[in-house]
Amino acid sequence: MPSRLRPKASVATDAILVGDPGRALLLAQELLEQPRMSNHARGLWGYSGQTSTGSELTIQATGMGGPSAAMVVADLAKLGVRRAVRVGTCVGLEPEVRLGALRLVTEAMATAGSAASFGLATGETIQPDPGLTEQLRIALGKQAHPTRVASFDAMPPDSTDADLDAPAADMQTVATLARARQLGIGSAAVLIVAEDLAAESIADDALEEASKLAGRAASLALESMP
Repeated sequence: MPSRLRPKASVATDAILVGDPGRALLLAQELLEQPRMSNHARGLWGYSGQTSTGSELTIQATGMGGPSAAMVVADLAKLGVRRAVRVGTCVGLEPEVRLGALRLVTEAMATAGSAASFGLATGETIQPDPGLTEQLRIALGKQAHPTRVASFDAMPPDSTDADLDAPAADMQTVATLARARQLGIGSAAVLIVAEDLAAESIADDALEEASKLAGRAASLALESMP
């Protein structure tokens, strides 16, 4: 039985994963014809239903940080999820990584912390599922900006001071990709740049629009997989 999720409705084999429960609701309203709340335990809102093309899809919040995401992924695997796309946020660490841009993750780099529990040493990288990532790239079109992301359990007080060989940083992608791989789930990720080098944050309405764009692309990518 799942340890964190308590589903009240069936869970699809394809899932979109988001950290924020509010973004889960936003994408459920955007992507599902008649969304049903499939989980509300522990504040991890999840929704299931059919897309406009008739495909079954689950949209599940994973909470904050890699450890929480990894546990939710493990529960979803027990519930039958076989493919997942993370739609999350990140901090841009280089001037060209601008607020609101969508970054298609091509590899995620582990930093110190829980990454070791997934068999990754500090500085090692993990790649997303190549087929799902390619479909995500096609769905994003000109909005796809390939990137390497570094994942932290907790973001440093000043991310610009971290010694990283990555243009962006977040808190969940390594854990999501690594745990999914351990469990036989094909996974990929697209990230919205929500904060930049100058510590400026994206406006709420702009974040919502970028989330919808990323969510639509994730849904199309999942539907396109054999």
